[in-house]
Amino acid sequence: MNRKFCTIVTLVAVMAASSLLAQAPQNWFHLDPSKDGVPGLSTESIYKRLPKGKKGKTIIVAVLDSGVDYKHEDLKDVMWVNEDEIPGNGIDDDKNGYIDDIHGWSFLGNAKGENVVHDNLEVTRLYATLKKKFEGKDPAGLSKTDKADYAKYEEYKKIVEDGRKSAQGNLAQFAPIKELYDQLVKALGTDNPSLNDLKAFKTSDQRLKRVSQIFVQGIEAGETFKSIATQIIEPYDHYYGQVNYNFNPDYDPRSIVGDNYADFNQSNYGNNDVKGPDSKHGTHVAGIIGAKRGNNIGMDGVADNVRIMSVRTVPDGDERDKDVANAIRYAVDNGAAVINMSFGKGYSPGKAAVDAAVKYAMEKDVLLIHAAGNDGKNLDLTNNFPNDHFQKKGKPGKKTATNWIEVGALNPEIGENLAAEFSNYNPEYVDVFAPGAEIYATTPENTYENLQGTSMAAPMVAGVAAIIRSYFPDLTADQVKEVLVASSIKQNRKVIKPGTEDEKVDFSTLSKSGGIVNVEKAVELAAKTVGKKKGAGFQRMLTAGDLAPAAKALTLHE
Repeated sequence: MNRKFCTIVTLVAVMAASSLLAQAPQNWFHLDPSKDGVPGLSTESIYKRLPKGKKGKTIIVAVLDSGVDYKHEDLKDVMWVNEDEIPGNGIDDDKNGYIDDIHGWSFLGNAKGENVVHDNLEVTRLYATLKKKFEGKDPAGLSKTDKADYAKYEEYKKIVEDGRKSAQGNLAQFAPIKELYDQLVKALGTDNPSLNDLKAFKTSDQRLKRVSQIFVQGIEAGETFKSIATQIIEPYDHYYGQVNYNFNPDYDPRSIVGDNYADFNQSNYGNNDVKGPDSKHGTHVAGIIGAKRGNNIGMDGVADNVRIMSVRTVPDGDERDKDVANAIRYAVDNGAAVINMSFGKGYSPGKAAVDAAVKYAMEKDVLLIHAAGNDGKNLDLTNNFPNDHFQKKGKPGKKTATNWIEVGALNPEIGENLAAEFSNYNPEYVDVFAPGAEIYATTPENTYENLQGTSMAAPMVAGVAAIIRSYFPDLTADQVKEVLVASSIKQNRKVIKPGTEDEKVDFSTLSKSGGIVNVEKAVELAAKTVGKKKGAGFQRMLTAGDLAPAAKALTLHE
């Protein structure tokens, strides 16, 4: 097939895939299973039942992510502000070890304001380390210990080289599409043309003419020029990043940070740029948790009385265990009651340090919410670090974190497609499922987009947890977890197993609870649960008698 024609065909396929997406209500994750026929959280329902005039305790939720646009129109009023720090004076006023940490901290930069954008995958870093030792060596002459490491070197090498080769193939497919898009934008003189601009566009280049027609068709079908362009630019950028950074063993950006990377006890590094160079993922997560409710701007977050603390931890690539451990400790030490972690990776050489930080959060009564991952796999068969299983002698131990909730993702429909096809699952490692597909939320520079992933499901649960911790501050982190899991709406139905075309399994086998998180049920159960925390600072704001009657029994129907 002609390469140029193939490029057009690929672009048509991209557009077709977009148009086939089911159009759920934009706020479907807030809706009610009984009344609205979608597996939403019943957020709108519970706020109607809460007594007017009774406000809960303000809860700090830490977002460990790529960064958060703290100036976003829908987030600026809900950002955590460190009142003990004087902005911009270059002094650590509160003596917490971090200078001018007004809205949080970044462990991905330096004092000069330089930031890490891209990084390797962890497997690439492991390969790069062993490559220095074993490249060109004859394994026959190695010691027993070195032979074991050499076997790992060979394993990592294959993963990295195969991954890079696959990415190069995908990049070669999308590069011509991206080139055509760039040519079209240049010819039009704008990267956001109107429908009339596109219809009036004249060119003798038949490829550009066809591409402009595809954009016209997409816009007339309800898309925007920007949304179509995103479907071209983001795959190109993704594969470009995989080739040049993620799977590139010669790339190492850590010198930008300037820390002693081998010293896991070091924590005084980074900067206060909590937005960073690419905060799309983190801004979206933050909006799900707590975008300002009721302001008639953009969208509403799940929780109504939160402050978002941004802790920049995740680059374009795999997060580093040292940064994750320090980010958890920073969030705990600065007042977070809930920590959201919408990231994961397949290898964790510094898991001991992360485990220690998780135990620290347990001791300080902080709840950790983590995304189960987007491989469409059973977590018995694939790793997704960090996790709640504490390591013992380098292997998963039996002891687990009691303050940890692992979250799988739901589609916006009830029936056999309830579980999102990309979601990881497991009846031991995953606790609950929550909305995670077609989620409309905040993105940088006062914009909003639909994104999907368990990365979106985790902050749903973080938002619900914040509501419970707000109105029932006498409940411990462990109790809040128990409430969310026990109150989840159980499913007695066959669903298509994630990662398969049509294999059916019981939804109850995909997680510990076999249920989907529901804030209305959670509040009802929390109101009946006796809190373990005593004292004036832990007086609950609601009792069961404060709630207005439920409009309808909560069930899921098709």
